[in-house]
Amino acid sequence: MTSQDIAASRPAELGDELTAETQTALERAQASHRHEALFSERAYNIKQSAVRDVFDISIQPGLVSLAGGSPSLSKLPLELVAETASRVIVEHGMEALHYGGGKGTLALRELICEIMAEEGIVGASAEDVVVTTGSQSAQDIAAKIFCNPGDVVLVEDPTYVGALNTFEAYQVQVEPVFMDDDGLIPEHLESRIAELEAEGKRIKLLYTIPSFNNPSGITLAAERRQRIVDICSAHNILVLEDNPYGMLRFDGHPLPPLRADNPDDVIYCGSFSKIFSPGVRLGWALVPRHLYRRFYLAAEAVVLCPSTLNQLIVTEFFRAFDWRGYLAESRATYAERCSAMLEALAEHFPPEATWTTPDGGFFVWVTLPEGIDTYPLLYQAIEAGVVFIPGAAFTPSDGTSSKLRLAFSGVTPEQIREGVRRLAPVVRSAVEARRG
Repeated sequence: MTSQDIAASRPAELGDELTAETQTALERAQASHRHEALFSERAYNIKQSAVRDVFDISIQPGLVSLAGGSPSLSKLPLELVAETASRVIVEHGMEALHYGGGKGTLALRELICEIMAEEGIVGASAEDVVVTTGSQSAQDIAAKIFCNPGDVVLVEDPTYVGALNTFEAYQVQVEPVFMDDDGLIPEHLESRIAELEAEGKRIKLLYTIPSFNNPSGITLAAERRQRIVDICSAHNILVLEDNPYGMLRFDGHPLPPLRADNPDDVIYCGSFSKIFSPGVRLGWALVPRHLYRRFYLAAEAVVLCPSTLNQLIVTEFFRAFDWRGYLAESRATYAERCSAMLEALAEHFPPEATWTTPDGGFFVWVTLPEGIDTYPLLYQAIEAGVVFIPGAAFTPSDGTSSKLRLAFSGVTPEQIREGVRRLAPVVRSAVEARRG
């Protein structure tokens, strides 16, 4: 039907104005359809995050959200943050409100090296740090400069959904590597590499969250860490280490990152989102020196420069604030909330369900009996007044998953217990139906 046909068919009493609106809407629809042919192949690989979808649901009044991995900001001294922001603008306004360098300010990069030293990366140079818009931006840059369509990126199974979306957008083949309670299994990593190389595949990166994996909460055991890097190095595979939770080990003694002893073979991604505020949107990459220029230029090509204002606020705040003491308080908060979740699961969930026991981070990973699809359970859970993330979001596989992620970081112990209590009948019903 043409636009003239639509206009002729409308009742006269609707008037010319509505007819004109219809004509405009049709023309826009036709333009949209015509422009779809301009999309790149890469655009069709860009997906809406399942986690973001559930976040939108989580804001409904009355729901207990065990979905979002949001940090607790309850102990953040907001008055000091406000004073710092005000002082930065008053004293450094011309610098803070202007363009900055593409690498990030030297002061912030030096602070980042100080933070990394706290968890075992000693002697890092500010000249090897690139400030990014959150650590996911660093993952995007790495995929951009190392991966051609069809190249392989190895990931833990399960892994961070945002990284999966990033890699798939660059048309890479994402291949999972199995984990157990001690993290990535070296023997399986070796066998997967051998299988893929035998198929003629080019493996570029191993993406790993070794400390308190998102979503499982599992930590790569200390005795496996160097072996994982050595396996990758032997096959000329770069390790992309994502470590936003490393400083949040409950006992206050983080395991040394993979980057600590492997400056040439590991790109390290860090973030202020979990140790300060996600709202400042600042992360970083510590890049092997021989790769730095390409990485930095790729970052600059996207954002030109990270926010100078936010960098100055973060730098000034950390210099004026006992951030080590703040992290100690944060660890205690997360430890209390994790304990509340584990106790509630033990009290309310059926014996057929199992779950991880994290030593830090934000998440518990629940496994239900094989054959249960947790995605449909989400809708039942919403009706019961609680939200979680189905396990299928965290794997490159297109199949169903009997797992689910529960986040304890952003809710109080009372809310955690209530959320688990609401979720338990949904889980019990699914287990009983499977059993019957």
